[in-house]
Amino acid sequence: MLSIEDFITDEWYPGFAPSFGHSPYIVEPFRSFTAADKDRFWFLDFHWARGLTPLGMIWNEDGYSWGTQWAAEQMPLPQGRGMTQRIAGTHTYAAVVPVRNKREIAARDKRMRAYLPSFLDRFDLIWRQRRSEIEIGWQSLRSRDVSVLSDDELAAMLVEARTYYRRLFEIHFEMMYPLLANYLGFRGVCRELGFDAATVAKFLQGYETKISETDRALWQLAAEARSGGLEMTFLTTAPESLQAGLDGDGAGRAWLTRLAAFLETYGDRTAGTADVALPSWNEDPIPVLSTVAEFLRQDHPHDFDAAHSAAVEERETAIDEARGRLTRREQQVFDAGLISVQHANFPWWQDDHNYYIDLRASLPVRWVALELAERLGTDRPDDTMFLFWPELLDLAEHQRGYYGMSKTVRARREYFDHWHDRRSDMPKMLGAIPEAIDDPLLIEIYGLDRGYMQAVRAEAAGVRVATLHGIPAARGIARGRARVIREAGDLDKISAGDILVCESTSASWTPAFSWIAGCVCDSGGTLSHAAIVGREYGVPTVTACGVATSSIRDGDDVQVDGVSGTVTILKGMP
Repeated sequence: MLSIEDFITDEWYPGFAPSFGHSPYIVEPFRSFTAADKDRFWFLDFHWARGLTPLGMIWNEDGYSWGTQWAAEQMPLPQGRGMTQRIAGTHTYAAVVPVRNKREIAARDKRMRAYLPSFLDRFDLIWRQRRSEIEIGWQSLRSRDVSVLSDDELAAMLVEARTYYRRLFEIHFEMMYPLLANYLGFRGVCRELGFDAATVAKFLQGYETKISETDRALWQLAAEARSGGLEMTFLTTAPESLQAGLDGDGAGRAWLTRLAAFLETYGDRTAGTADVALPSWNEDPIPVLSTVAEFLRQDHPHDFDAAHSAAVEERETAIDEARGRLTRREQQVFDAGLISVQHANFPWWQDDHNYYIDLRASLPVRWVALELAERLGTDRPDDTMFLFWPELLDLAEHQRGYYGMSKTVRARREYFDHWHDRRSDMPKMLGAIPEAIDDPLLIEIYGLDRGYMQAVRAEAAGVRVATLHGIPAARGIARGRARVIREAGDLDKISAGDILVCESTSASWTPAFSWIAGCVCDSGGTLSHAAIVGREYGVPTVTACGVATSSIRDGDDVQVDGVSGTVTILKGMP
């Protein structure tokens, strides 16, 4: 079992010594572990299960550190100054930057209460303005052909792209924290009225987002492939060979024209959150082709309209039943809170914003980095992903040459691969681990509730169980073959009727909810992606099991009960 000591002594990526000031921060910078970190609680973040390359560390610097701390100070959050991160190999651990002084907490709480009403009243306007700001910057960067820029212009675009990246995550957390605070306030009212978290979540489901719009467009591509007589081509051709195969006849070429139109609208999307090392669908459309092929394999395709109608009906029924249990005075309190959280709807925004921010923020930096690799004549097209930001910027500005760096890049690739393969060995928690967590963000988003903590401790003590307990995130019961998946790039291993078992999901995983029977996650609370999408798609989902990916083997026969929050291993893999 790895411990925090292993990461304190690890020298990190070969050939780079972080220096003070190379990384921007508000309160506390992202860095590697030191002995002082043993006295704090750290949790393994599920968003980057593949690990981060050196250039990918700009996420921890600009998004996770700067973005959370900037927004937490602006609102402010009463008891926290955002998040800070440490790196273990290539994997990210996070911790809350706490506010400990009671007077300061009270003062920050007073400021937050003054800030929230205006923000919530103007939420639609603020989000519309932020989307406009995002889109203007995006179109400016996207419209440039990096191949024709001069070296000086390319270097300037690199700086501009990173500035844009950082700004997107200021916006991300500027929106997220007030919405979350409002939701938690309403949930507190509902708890006093006798409604549990799962019921509260139903009140906010059934609203379309840009991500669900993308999934519908993917389904339309599949329908057009079927109507064009291309079904057998998709089912008998490897995804990497499909474009060439389709280009061989008129119907195939017509479908490729539709694919190009789809990618023009939805193709600037990566298979992970804010990771510069990941290509977009435009750069590599194989994930789209694989998804269309999987849709075509299904005997009973997912009915988006029926699922959406069911989610809306369940929402309205839950609201009616809740109001029916309340007195007139309680109804007034409930209705006022409900209007507010439906207007400034956190679960809706949590899914919708991915299209504008999380799934494309990294792409402009990537475009420049790939063009620099081309001009430098690197051994592999993505070698620049294994340079740290100061190194890449120096190269772009001709402050240093690339000569001699190839050996370092190869060593860093080996380091990345080593830690990528050790993801399953990474402890879920490090440092001073508390008996229980009381931070609502860590519980509602990350799922670090009491049950999660107990499950992780029990496994560390050698306890093995056949039934896992977690958060009942989306109702229903499903049984099927488990498919243990570590990252979105492996979703093509899942077939219709399988049970997806993973650390957690993000927006790039959403299409799989169209064909899986159930979902089980190590992490994630009622406001996590898996929980939200499970409810919208009607897929039984249990999150925050803690040890699902280590307890369930690929191929096991499992049952998911999204009502009780239990996952039962009925029969091990043959």
